[in-house]
This record gives sequence, structure tokens and C-alpha cells, in this order.
Amino acid sequence: MSAGTLVVVGSVALDSIEWPACGPKDDILGGAATFFSVAASYFAKPHLVGVVGADMPEEHLTFLRSRGVDLGGLERIAGGRTFRWKGRYFGEDLCSRESLDTQLGVFADFQPKLPEAWRDADLLFLANIAPELQLDVRQQMRRPKLVAADTMNFWIEGRREALERTLAHVDLLIINDEESRLLAGTSNLVRAAHAIQKLGPANVIIKRGDAGALLFAGHEIFAAPAFPLSDVLDPTGAGDSFAGGLMGHLAQHLSAGGALGPDAIRRALIAGNVVASFSVEGYGVDRLRSLDRAEIDARFRAFRALTNVPEPR
Repeated sequence: MSAGTLVVVGSVALDSIEWPACGPKDDILGGAATFFSVAASYFAKPHLVGVVGADMPEEHLTFLRSRGVDLGGLERIAGGRTFRWKGRYFGEDLCSRESLDTQLGVFADFQPKLPEAWRDADLLFLANIAPELQLDVRQQMRRPKLVAADTMNFWIEGRREALERTLAHVDLLIINDEESRLLAGTSNLVRAAHAIQKLGPANVIIKRGDAGALLFAGHEIFAAPAFPLSDVLDPTGAGDSFAGGLMGHLAQHLSAGGALGPDAIRRALIAGNVVASFSVEGYGVDRLRSLDRAEIDARFRAFRALTNVPEPR
């Protein structure tokens, strides 16, 4: 495979969501691998491994292909139902969410298998699936340059041993502040990150919502704020969009002959922040549908100006 090839393994779903400022929308395109792939597609060509049922509208798959997403690893089960999630957001700031219904459908029996050629990819992202499946996918890879993963409270609390076995084979863990505290058993984020690093990942990114993100790369710490926005319509998929922008940027960097290291991950983190800031400006993947690379580059420059501190005179 060419340098910088990126593979993502995770869910492709149909969501039904209700927001305070908008009526409910049913059967919209969702899922962790979906948001990740669309976000990454602005920098690289992601290769998606997932599963859907016969009820997945073809128009959704056509959209993913139009973004350059390789669906050669997406299995479609005849007669099966696609993973579905139904939820509702509360409050003006959309910080509260209630899950109304979850139907795993074909995702309940998901056993991801990488196409043979994809096992030579440089970059692998293990989206939020069972840690046993994450480890199985990791072991299907031959010599990846970087393996990143996501997880959640459900796995931390219910499958701790399996998760720790997986983390021993992960280079970068992307996790939110609540999850990091639960995983590490401490409320201090610095101590939490160092405890997680001892489990395997040399790099840990702790997402802090509208407070931005912290990168712990070895002994170095890098803090990046969230891009300030006047309107946030839908936070669904923001974390996956962040991961997609980050990994897509790393894939682009590798394909141009660059090397992975703390500086590359720092720049990629900013790219992830930028893409996620667009994702929340629309419902579902709507804003990412209309986004173009020029908008991303302009906001990247604005982000750099936002964080630029002049030297004292």
C-alpha cells in the first residue's frame, strides 16, 4: 500500500435524534467510523471496515464514496438491520443527552476482518468497539507505524482486563476527561495520563469538550483550546470527527514523506480540533457534507493566530 494509508474500524449507523432548536430527524447517517472517515477524507483516503444491514440507504454509501472513502471493508448483511441509535439533547448548551433506544442489529455479531492488502497500512484507528475486537484487528495488521484507539466507560468498567490487553498494543489513546479519570483511578488529569501511558500508549490525548484537549507525548505536554464558536447545533460525532481530522492529517503527513513524532501529532491535533469545530455546526454529518478544504485551511490559520503569544519585548 502507498505511504500514509489509513484504516478505521468501527460503527456505521442510522441515528434518530431530537434537538432543542430543531424537530427530530430520523435515520440520519451516523456511527463512529462514519464521522471519522468523512473528517479524515479532507486530508487522506480512509479505508473503512464495518458492517451494515440491508436497510442502509444507498444514498448514504454513495455520499461516503463521493468523499473518497474506500468501502472495500464494509460488509452488508442481506436481511439484517443496521445499528441504530435514538437520542435526545437537552439544554441550551447541549451538554445533556438522553439515549432513548439502541438497536445493535448486525453490529451485535460484528467480527471485523481486514482485506489482505489493508493489513500493510501505516495507520490504524480502532474506534469505540469491544476491546477484544480491537485487539483482534490490531493483530491482523503487519507493521503499522501508529495504532490509535478510542474507548468508553462501558468497556472501562465492564471489560477492564480485555481493555488493558488491547492498550498494551496501542500507540495513541484518544479519550475524554471523565473516561481518563475512570481508567486511571485519579481525578488529576496529568497523573491520569501518566498512569494510562504505563498501560502501553506512549501518547495520550485527553479531550475536554469546549475546554480543548491535552496531548501527553512521552514526558511532554501540549494544550490546545477548542475553537470558539457562536453556534453549536449538534455535538454528536464531534469526538470521532476530531479523531478523523487528526489521523487524516497524520496520513497526509506520512504520504508527503514526513515522520511521525510529537510535532506531527501536535499539528494533527489542531487539525482534529478544526474539523470537529465544523462538525458541531450542523446536524449529523450535514456540515461535513458542505465543508471544503479551503474552509479548513482558513480556520487552521485562525486557530494558529488565536493561540499565538508574542515574545516579550
